[in-house]
Amino acid sequence: MSLTLAVRVTPRAWADEVIGWSARGLEVRLRAAPADGEANAALVALLAGVLEVRKADVTIRTGHAARLKRLEIAGDKAVLESRLMTHYAPRHDG
Repeated sequence: MSLTLAVRVTPRAWADEVIGWSARGLEVRLRAAPADGEANAALVALLAGVLEVRKADVTIRTGHAARLKRLEIAGDKAVLESRLMTHYAPRHDG
């Protein structure tokens, strides 16, 4: 079982942080530059920490050289979704 996650990455930020949800997916800021795979490695490490999984459980499926990425996180989908929603619940501004 796994969780597929759309992520929009902003590199060269002041800190590594998950901002929250947008129409494109989970918004993430990373200090790393998008060169030599640094930003991708930082993204994997950040999300592994947030989701409490091993880095090996986080795989970038598409968008290796793009800001919009699709990730697959190995583990119990319900548990992973719960961990995300606990801190990063989508806002419904209306």
